[in-house]
Amino acid sequence: MSENLKSVSVLELLLKPELPDVRKVLPEKQVEVPRLSELAGTPMVFTLRGLSYDQVRQVQEKPRSDQAAFGVLYGCVSPKWGDAALLDKTRGIATPVDAIKARLIPGEIDELYMEIQQLSGYLRRTLGEVKNG
Repeated sequence: MSENLKSVSVLELLLKPELPDVRKVLPEKQVEVPRLSELAGTPMVFTLRGLSYDQVRQVQEKPRSDQAAFGVLYGCVSPKWGDAALLDKTRGIATPVDAIKARLIPGEIDELYMEIQQLSGYLRRTLGEVKNG
């Protein structure tokens, strides 16, 4: 470790303006859902965003069987699953989670949620070990 790094405190580094407030600025990425692209005849690209700490806790409070769908609901920037056009009570699509389950197959829901979890810092190493010496 260089002397320069030792002289700067972690607190000073956390106060740098370059470090975003992750409650407001979270990583995003675009992914394609090939099955839907094939059916639509055009690329079906979703924009995903990592979840905030509070959103992760909200997902964890849901029944285990619905956590992936709620993760997709909270972490999907586009499409907006709560859009009224996707809801149709006469077809049993009363909530945004119903819309997700009606349009996506289970593997797609799970894979989208895995992508959202990665954007949220899960399913990968987020810490590095400090070697003394």
